[in-house]
Amino acid sequence: MRLELITIGTELLLGHTIDTNGAELGLALAEAGIRVGRRTTVADDGDTIREAVEQALACSGAVLVTGGLGPTADDVTKRVVADLLGLPLEFQPDLWEGLLARFARFGRIPSDRNRSQAEVPRGATVLPNRWGTAPGLWLENQQGLVILLPGVPGEMRRLLEHEVLPRLRQRGAGLVVRSRTLRTTGIPESALAERVGEVEAALAPLSLAYLPGLEGVDLRLTAWELQPEEAATRLEAGVDLLRARAGEFAYGVDQEDLAALILAEARRRGFRLATAESCTGGAVGERITRIAGSSEVYLGGVIAYHNAVKISELGVRPELITAAGAVSEPVALAMVTGVVGCLGADVGVAVTGIAGPGGGTTDKPVGLVYLASTVSGTSRVRRIVLPGDRQEIRARAVQAALFLLHQQLAELPPQHSL
Repeated sequence: MRLELITIGTELLLGHTIDTNGAELGLALAEAGIRVGRRTTVADDGDTIREAVEQALACSGAVLVTGGLGPTADDVTKRVVADLLGLPLEFQPDLWEGLLARFARFGRIPSDRNRSQAEVPRGATVLPNRWGTAPGLWLENQQGLVILLPGVPGEMRRLLEHEVLPRLRQRGAGLVVRSRTLRTTGIPESALAERVGEVEAALAPLSLAYLPGLEGVDLRLTAWELQPEEAATRLEAGVDLLRARAGEFAYGVDQEDLAALILAEARRRGFRLATAESCTGGAVGERITRIAGSSEVYLGGVIAYHNAVKISELGVRPELITAAGAVSEPVALAMVTGVVGCLGADVGVAVTGIAGPGGGTTDKPVGLVYLASTVSGTSRVRRIVLPGDRQEIRARAVQAALFLLHQQLAELPPQHSL
C-alpha cells in the first residue's frame, strides 16, 4: 500500500518546532509495509491544507494528516477535509459526553470552542483518543482514504499504534518495508561510491542510498514490500556485499557506534582506556561516556588545551612543542604516551589540531588534526585535514580519533590478551 503524509503547523515551517511526527510516522509505516510516497508540511491555512490533501489523494489515493484538530481558530484541518470530501460535520453527543467526563477528571470546565472536537464528518470512523481531547478520524469514500490524527506527538504516536496501524495492516498482504545500514567512516562519499561500484543489479530488488554526515557515510539498503523472511535474507546478503566493497572503512551496522565497539573490544581483552585532547576539548571522552557501562573500561582523560597542561600533566617536553608546534605528529604521540602513563591505561587516543576559525597558516591550515593511538605500548599517528566550520571539524576529529583506535584494536591477533 502507498500513501502520503501531511504534517500541518505554521510553527513547523517557521522552524520553531521540529517535525518529529513525520520521522516517527515514516519509520512506523515502513515497518508495517506501507510505502510513503511523499511527505509535505503546510501552514495552518485552509486553502493550503485543502490543496495538499487534494493533491495527495490524486497521486496516491490515501493520505495521513497530523495536526489542526484542536479547538482553536487555527485548527481547521477537519473542517477543510470534510468539505473537500463532501461530508457535512455532525455533532455527536456521545463524544461530547466523553470530553465532559475527561475535563471533569482534571477539574476543568470545557469552553464552547471544545464542542467543535465532538463534530465528526458524516460516515467517518472515530479513532478514540484516550490520551487527549481530539479524536482521530478515518474517512473514506470514492475520492480515497484520509486519516486525521492530532499533532501532539504523544497522542499521535498512541493513536497510530492502537488504531491506525492495525487497520492498515489488514489491507496489506503481510509485506514489509525494511532497511539495514552499513556504517563507514574515514572515506569521502565519492571515493566510497567508486569502491562500491555498480552493485544495483546484484542488490535488486533492494535500493541503495548514500547518507553522508559528520561521522562518515552510511549506506542504507531498503527492501520494499517483501515478505519479512525474504526481506531479512536479502538485506543481510546486501550488507555483506557492501561491507566487502567498503573494506577497512566499514565499522558497524545500523545504530552501532564506534565508541561502543571500542569499549566492547577493550572489555573483552581486559584493557583500560584513557584519552588526551586538545582541540576537541573533551568531546572524545564525552562520546565514550555516552555508552552505559563505559566506566568498566574508561579511566578518564586529560583536556590539555593549553600547552602548559600538555607539559605539566602529560609530560610533553617544552622543546618538542617549540620545535614542532603543538599541532604536530611528535606532540600527538607524546600526548597519548603521557596520558596512558599517568592514568595507568593499556590503550589510549590523543587529538591535537586547529579547529578554527582562526589560527591557521599556510603550512598548518584550519582543519589540520593529528591523531595518535596506542595499544599495549605500540603507537601510531595520523595526519588529516578536515573540512567544515569549527564545530564540524571538532566532531569529525572525534570520529577520526575513535576510528584510529578502533582500527588498531581490530588488527590485534585473536589470541592477544593481557
